[in-house]
Amino acid sequence: MTGDPGVVITTLLGSCVAACLHDPLARVGGMNHFLLPGELKAGQSERLGVHLMELLVNGLLKHGASKDRLIAKLFGGAKMVDGLNDIGERNGLFARRFLEREGIPVVASSIGGATGRRIQFWPASGKARQLFMAERLPDPEPIARKLAASATGEVEFF
Repeated sequence: MTGDPGVVITTLLGSCVAACLHDPLARVGGMNHFLLPGELKAGQSERLGVHLMELLVNGLLKHGASKDRLIAKLFGGAKMVDGLNDIGERNGLFARRFLEREGIPVVASSIGGATGRRIQFWPASGKARQLFMAERLPDPEPIARKLAASATGEVEFF
C-alpha cells in the first residue's frame, strides 16, 4: 500500500486472484494476491479470504483512503490445469462477493480463462496493466502415469 507515484506492484497470477484497490482522491492504492484453499471445513476458506481482504482495506484506510471512495480492479482466477477442479473460478467469485458486500465497485476485471497473467499496478494512479502468459499447463495425469510406469525408478525432467 502506497501513494508513491514511482511505485509499481507486479505479480504473476494463475488461479490466484489479485484485487487492486485504489482511492482516486487520496491517490493511494494497494494489491492483494490470494489463493483460497479448497479443502477446508465449511466457511474456513471464506473466513481466510475475508481476513486477507480486510487487511488490504484497513491498510489503505491507514494511508488516508476512504472506504466510500475505493474502487477495485480484479485479475486472475484462471483454470490453469486440465483435470483439476476450478479453484480460480471460486477465487474470483469470492473476490466479487466480498467487494459487493463491502460496497466497493469493480471498475475493471479480467477473471477466468485458461492462461496466467502478469499484472502491473500503479497504486498512486490506479492504473493497471495485464499481460497474458503464452499457454496453460498440461493435464498432470499423463505425466503421473508415465512416472508410475517407470520400472527403473528413473525420473525424466522436462
